[in-house]
Amino acid sequence: MSDLEDFKTRLKIAKSKLQNEKSEKKGIFLGNAFKLGTELIAAVIVGTIIGFILDNWFGTKPILIIIFFLFGAAAGITNVFRAAKRMQKQED
Repeated sequence: MSDLEDFKTRLKIAKSKLQNEKSEKKGIFLGNAFKLGTELIAAVIVGTIIGFILDNWFGTKPILIIIFFLFGAAAGITNVFRAAKRMQKQED
């Protein structure tokens, strides 16, 4: 009878450890996803703002906004790839 109770106790401990690991991994995943999304959005916003300021300064209204929006999008995508590669190396 004590073997059965001992087994139940060890099973409960193993289940609680497994649940803690799952919740920890889920938090890390959500944090990384938020980080990647923020990097992409920030680069696009910064590029668009720079284009807007330069358009107002030079008087070429839509052209520089579009160009710097595209530069910001390219920079954001590049940053996301770099960060994802860093995260991949950290996991290994």
